[in-house]
Amino acid sequence: MAKKSTSKTTGRTRTQDGTARPTSTLSESASQIWLAGMGALGRAQAEGNKLFEVLVKEGMTLEQSARRLAGGRAEAVRDAVEKTAWQTRERATETWDMLEKGFEERVQRTLTRLGVPARDDVNALRERVDALNAELRRANRAAPAPKTSSRSSTPRKTAKITKTAAKKKTATRTPVRKSR
Repeated sequence: MAKKSTSKTTGRTRTQDGTARPTSTLSESASQIWLAGMGALGRAQAEGNKLFEVLVKEGMTLEQSARRLAGGRAEAVRDAVEKTAWQTRERATETWDMLEKGFEERVQRTLTRLGVPARDDVNALRERVDALNAELRRANRAAPAPKTSSRSSTPRKTAKITKTAAKKKTATRTPVRKSR
């Protein structure tokens, strides 16, 4: 007959011809699996904290490198956005200035059509009125004092008429110019 040899590690019986046959029962196999799992659990508990710490360190390293990479890109994106915003702001300002200029021109044309004098016209008239008033003051100072007579109302009327006539003469000499 064939000679049998039992291996403690495999739980199998080998015959002389070298073929293996299972000798352990199903419960022995389950027990061995259970013991292997318990051994793995013990090792995992012993080495688990070390492994966890190593994984945390690797995760931190990866996170820092990702932040550096993302930080560089974020700055580039931020610069691009700021540049675009500045360009948009410039275009909006230019457009607003063009609209404002067009509006002012239309208002000025409408006022001119209605006969409303421009600011320059009003300023020129104001200067002319001031010059005429100064000239009248000089003329009144240079004119001899009216003789007083028994009638006190006569010299005043003459002076009043003279001032009015002087105003009319100066007003007719220099025509008002309209700017368009």
